[in-house]
Amino acid sequence: MGSVGVVEADDSSSVVKEFLQRCEPSGDAAYGELRALLARLHDPATRRDARVFLAALRRHQQQQSSSSAGGGGDRTHENFFRRFGFHIQELLLQGPTTTDITASTFLSTNAAGFQQRKKLTMMEIPSIFIPEDWSFTFYEGLNRHPDSIFRDKTVAELGCGNGWISIALAEKWCPSKVYGLDINPRAVKIAWINLYLNALDDDGLPIYDGEGKTLLDRVEFYESDLLSYCRDNKIELDRIVGCIPQILNPNPEAMSKIVTENSSEEFLYSLSNYCALQGFVEDQFGLGLIARAVEEGISVIKPSGIMVFNMGGRPGQGVCERLFRRRGFRITKLWQTKIMQAADTDISALVEIEKNSRHRFEFFMDLVGDQPICARTAWAYLKSGGRISHALSVYSCQLRQPNQVKKIFEFLKDGFHEVSSSLDLSFDDDSVADEKIPFLAYLASFLKENKSNPCEPPAGCLNFRKLVAGFMKSYHHIPLTPNNVVVFPSRAVAIENALQLFSPALAIVDEHLTRHLPKQWLTSLAIEGRADYNHADGTVTVIEAPRQSDLLIELIRKLKPQVVVTGMAQFEAITSAAFENLLNVTKDVGSRLFLDISEHLELSSLPSSSGVLKYLAGKTLPSHAAILCGLVKNQVYSDLEVAFAISEDAAVYKALSQTIELFEGHTSLISQHYYGCLFHELLAFQIADRHPQQERQPAEVIPQQMIGFSDPAMSTLKAAEFFVPDSTESSIIHMDLDRSFLPVPSAVNASVFESFVRQNITDSETDVHSSIQQLVKDSYGLSADGCSEIIYGNTSLALFNKLVLCCMQEQGTLLFPLGTNGHYVSAAKFVNASTLTIPTNFGTGFRIEPKVLADTLKNVSRPWVYISGPTINPTGFLYSDNDIQELLSVCAEYGARVVIDTSFSGLEYRTDGWSQWNLEGCLSSLKRSKPSFSVVLLGELSFELTAAGHDFGFVILSDSSLAETFHSFPSLSRPHITLKYTFKKLLGLKNQKDEHFSNLMVEQKEELKNRANHLIKTLESCGWDVAIGCGGISMLAKPTAYIGKPFKADGFEGKLDASNIREAILKATGLCINSSSWTGIPDYCRFSFALESGEFERAMGCIARFKELVLGGSGQAQMNGV
Repeated sequence: MGSVGVVEADDSSSVVKEFLQRCEPSGDAAYGELRALLARLHDPATRRDARVFLAALRRHQQQQSSSSAGGGGDRTHENFFRRFGFHIQELLLQGPTTTDITASTFLSTNAAGFQQRKKLTMMEIPSIFIPEDWSFTFYEGLNRHPDSIFRDKTVAELGCGNGWISIALAEKWCPSKVYGLDINPRAVKIAWINLYLNALDDDGLPIYDGEGKTLLDRVEFYESDLLSYCRDNKIELDRIVGCIPQILNPNPEAMSKIVTENSSEEFLYSLSNYCALQGFVEDQFGLGLIARAVEEGISVIKPSGIMVFNMGGRPGQGVCERLFRRRGFRITKLWQTKIMQAADTDISALVEIEKNSRHRFEFFMDLVGDQPICARTAWAYLKSGGRISHALSVYSCQLRQPNQVKKIFEFLKDGFHEVSSSLDLSFDDDSVADEKIPFLAYLASFLKENKSNPCEPPAGCLNFRKLVAGFMKSYHHIPLTPNNVVVFPSRAVAIENALQLFSPALAIVDEHLTRHLPKQWLTSLAIEGRADYNHADGTVTVIEAPRQSDLLIELIRKLKPQVVVTGMAQFEAITSAAFENLLNVTKDVGSRLFLDISEHLELSSLPSSSGVLKYLAGKTLPSHAAILCGLVKNQVYSDLEVAFAISEDAAVYKALSQTIELFEGHTSLISQHYYGCLFHELLAFQIADRHPQQERQPAEVIPQQMIGFSDPAMSTLKAAEFFVPDSTESSIIHMDLDRSFLPVPSAVNASVFESFVRQNITDSETDVHSSIQQLVKDSYGLSADGCSEIIYGNTSLALFNKLVLCCMQEQGTLLFPLGTNGHYVSAAKFVNASTLTIPTNFGTGFRIEPKVLADTLKNVSRPWVYISGPTINPTGFLYSDNDIQELLSVCAEYGARVVIDTSFSGLEYRTDGWSQWNLEGCLSSLKRSKPSFSVVLLGELSFELTAAGHDFGFVILSDSSLAETFHSFPSLSRPHITLKYTFKKLLGLKNQKDEHFSNLMVEQKEELKNRANHLIKTLESCGWDVAIGCGGISMLAKPTAYIGKPFKADGFEGKLDASNIREAILKATGLCINSSSWTGIPDYCRFSFALESGEFERAMGCIARFKELVLGGSGQAQMNGV
């Protein structure tokens, strides 16, 4: 190219001929010459000369065509193309529309703003896509948009080929910038040449538009795999347009080659016709490359951006449109036509897809056929000399909630690509989309930001309670705080917990709210003579009442119940009169009032009037009253529920919170997140504090005769150890909880997210029954056959507490081994269950000894024996197969019901000499057993399956009469369908021994082992005697060096012992453990060590610091020793 300079008229012919001679040997030689010519075009010093040379080259080609006109101009062009490896021709863009378009006379649609006939001068080479019907139809579709869509916008064209659409788009609509992108490096070079051909005239001078700019100011071309150039250079786009391949290469190995400009012409040309597998579900239809382009586009397009794609109709219109809709787009079909299937495109890959699936592609015989034919028929017809066509559509797509959808795809891109095949953001109902898409965006952010389970109080997530309080303040002008709001799994649980708390002899409950109350409460007739009524069995007599307030008030006056639970009729809920009457009559007779407003609370930006909420805006809620609200009014999940109670009495609020901790553990975090997102969206509409808060009247003083908490509840609430919330000054480090805060693996988060992004989940995909059967068979050797019933609960604790009620119903006695989880024992005592302690000792690892068990059972009628195993919680010791056989043999002899709690099992990390259980073999070998003997297996999936924070409890009942009794307590909080889906997937991975998931479970055990060893060394170096366990998430230790030592700290002063050391450590260091009062074992405290790594290290520091404060010496030196 060094010889190509300023071309004078007299020597232009010789220079051109020399150039063509250098091009003639091969396509690669021609490309080398064109690349050198482009280098001169890029250089401002030689640009004009190079452009003048291009004009001479074009004239030479035209002269050859003229001299050979007798042979046909098109054939002459073709001969020139084959001989020299390129040619230059005009592409006409003109006003009138036509349906018969060719490369030499392409007519655009008639659109305002294109004032005069235009033409583009375009170079083509064999290794790039030559403009044809496919791209002309695409341009026609672009013309369907108004002028404003591209004007002053930043645009990217995917698969730009020789650049003609990018250049035409810039010529017509004056965008700010057009980036033409193509994976074919030769295409990019030729596109640049074409840009210079059209930006400069034949004299090499710039052609300016009405804004004083040239095409060089508006268009750039880059080699790019789809949008990688824009992504890498952080370019935000207003518009993305694309006309890219949509047929899988019949030779997949060919597509694995690295694309370089030295690749063969055949390979580079194939990039225009074929695509490789992209790892998307749309691959099966040949649309994988489009799918990847769309998802890449979501990350770089501006919120108001628009994408326009050419879509071949071969897979069927529904499939094409779903590609966009399921990714959150609204779509508009701009243009549709039929085009002939390119003769050089092999459709055998589509035939193969049809062979292996039920899908049928759509082709037509020639252009006139209306009846679609499948790919196999089309292939056979084509091979026989026929011509086939297919539909071609141009779609314009815009994200319906761009910011939220972008967050979702950022999450998927961050290691969760496998979930994208399940993603479905297509909604027929906008209200459903407006609810679900923001939640998915929130969930994506939450899972991305929280690598481990956050520590939330049992009263409910602090953020959720803030949102409820904020909603009440912003929309109803009620100045609540989070400490007025208690969160429950459901309204039914809230009502039952409230009745258990007060345990009234008589309660009146709205007939609409009794469905989930224990049947025994609804059949008791102990109304008369309540003064001497024996209320020791915990049965509450419930009278059903009509909702109409005047009838209800009459019943209250006559029956004088201690507790009233009611809703309000719609016509009475509008004003506050009926509510005030209820407040007055319950105060007069000394009744507690729980008013349900579930049906009247609207999660709307324009909520209707509520008399109850109007009252609360002006007056403080009296201490004898509380508000209940069950949240079920969402647009997506009819069975997703969370409830909350509002109380402005601190004692009632605290006690209700503690009932959650005892009976449920906590409320599902995911459910709180879902409704929290709804509240957040509503609060986003509101301007904070735009309405001045009116002065509220104080609540009336309530007379002393009002019923208080029941005696068992009071004594339990005083003695038990409950969750200690963070203070405003500092946060608490919790080693006192039965929870894991270890990192949640991406496989778990992927399953959780997938459960929500899916739509139309089938029953079989959420049926965990067979998976749990397999789990208990593999883990414990128990066959849960058809005679057994498996019941699911939000937590294993919730299921255990229903078993406690079953025991009470049978007038049985619960036998807990010394050292049982303190919350389980406290929950039983709270409801006044009959309990006994089975002695255990340190020497046997606090395991039950068969002889001691037999001695205990001799004197017990209707015994229920609780056994935590194989891993004992909280000690971490293990029962072997022989151990459990001996215990079950004793229980069978005495006809005891046995509750085996496996909730903390599956986390064994020291198993030398330990034998796995074979419960089926054990039970079948029992020689003597009374009819009342049965085994109940209680379990929790989240610990072993590394799914911390996503609880899923189950209980297996083999006794039909016990199952019937269990179902008579119907308020059980059950896992939502999304959790069932999640755990079905995780159980599948475990049961199928998936290598990656198996490694995750092994890693979790190894992490627990390392934590246990670290904790043991720290405690022993700081004066504690440790009971070294073999599994689980906690261990016991005796504060030997501290007992009897005087200690004074902020809020604590006295001699230390194992029962008060919890308070002392908490006050001094902020570390919270369980004392001997919780473990039930004299002198032994509990440490839970499944903490987030940073928290665990801080906890070790707290233990060392407390040692220094009490015993003196260098705590840091001790830590260094560890």
